[in-house]
Amino acid sequence: MNHRTVNHPPARRATLLAASCAALVMLGPAAAASPAQPQPDAQVIAAMARIREAAMASDWSWQRLEELTDRIGPRLSGSPQLSAAIAQLAADMRTLGANVQLQPAKVTHWVRGEEHAELVDYPGRPPGLAQALHLTALGGSSATAAGGLSARVIVVHDFDELQARAAEVRGNIVLFEARFDQRLADNSNAMTAYEQAGQYRFSGPSAAAALGAAAALVRSIGGADYRLPHTGATVWKDKQAPIPAAALAAEDADLVTRLAAQGPVVMKLLLTARTLADADSANVIADWPGIERPDQYVVVSGHLDSWDLATGATDDGVGVMAAAGVIQVLQQLGLHARRSIRFIAWTNEENGGGGRKAYFQSVSQGIDGQAAAIESDEGAGRALGINASVTPQSLALLQPVVTALLPIGASALVRRDGPLGADIAPLQDAGVPGFSPLVDTRHYFDFHHTAADTLDKVDPQNLRSQVATMAVLAYYLAQLPEPLARVTAP
Repeated sequence: MNHRTVNHPPARRATLLAASCAALVMLGPAAAASPAQPQPDAQVIAAMARIREAAMASDWSWQRLEELTDRIGPRLSGSPQLSAAIAQLAADMRTLGANVQLQPAKVTHWVRGEEHAELVDYPGRPPGLAQALHLTALGGSSATAAGGLSARVIVVHDFDELQARAAEVRGNIVLFEARFDQRLADNSNAMTAYEQAGQYRFSGPSAAAALGAAAALVRSIGGADYRLPHTGATVWKDKQAPIPAAALAAEDADLVTRLAAQGPVVMKLLLTARTLADADSANVIADWPGIERPDQYVVVSGHLDSWDLATGATDDGVGVMAAAGVIQVLQQLGLHARRSIRFIAWTNEENGGGGRKAYFQSVSQGIDGQAAAIESDEGAGRALGINASVTPQSLALLQPVVTALLPIGASALVRRDGPLGADIAPLQDAGVPGFSPLVDTRHYFDFHHTAADTLDKVDPQNLRSQVATMAVLAYYLAQLPEPLARVTAP
């Protein structure tokens, strides 16, 4: 999970999710009580119930997730692991009988290398001692000199303070000490907390580089302090030379901040990250053909790449395998809707967006054929309902979905303005109605982009709830007599 818009940084996703405004929330029972709500025919209602029950009873997505994480592992763009995951998932979808294609895409190929930091001088340091720190390079970071660099750390809390201390920055290391607000996450605003702290990871190193900093550090973006550094992409301005950039574990950011308040702190930093030539990769596209309008598509999707520190179980193994599970449930039940349902496993979401660019380029001239787009990329929480970027008038048409999902507690329907996923953002910008599962994100950022994003963080029942939510929604959208109205971008 990172970001969106065709030329936006790979962080853009959280910014737009947080900026998108929840315009309306409706619960199934209240909506169903209104006589004005249109109702689908009995066969569609029955089919949605069957889809929900089949999804909640299936272990197919869980088994695919287990294979992805345990047998293949981390899947950073350009890696052999991502190539293996693409081949495996394509084979799985062919086994289901879907029409599968691998859509070529050029992707960022950044390699982490070695990373090490220690405090070599600070107020009150006993002679000869140094303190090792826990950190991890940010995607897009450059390397230090072969022997590392040693420089004073300048601690700032926001961009205004950075500018106020500009005279101190040149040749030194800037640390952005901006905290993730867990209180927001605990109260259904995790994406807002991510956007607020994340701006310093997305743009901080670039701002520091513009003032002549030798390197830039950020406090890790996350809600649980287990001395786990959280990686993620940072973005450089056009023609700007990258500098070494890394994320410090929260506890180590605290340590440096306390010491720096007492006097000068000197850090030795070694990073050997490299950006190589763009690599060849592919989106996995699997079509479940429609009966009446096979040339119109409801996209259901997640991204297959992950950061390299762990196995990407929650970001975004859950999302991509839940989306794949939509096709498995329909195949199991022998259901085809009016329109085609198109599964996409996006490549290169985390640090470049090559997959979404390739797909949008391929459909932009026939954008009317894209009826709706769904993306799951907000972690492994239980599905609580649906986020919908649709016209206010279209909400009434979605009430049967809410009713169908009420038995599993996924009954919230929230209208939001703006993109609901990094990879479907270009489609939404072109007017395609967008959707995502509304999931419990209170603890998503505990392990986000860390070495702890592993399979044990996933509850199989939560995964099933995401499959059920997307499968019911995708089938219903594909079965509507007419596609939902296009959306004008705010």
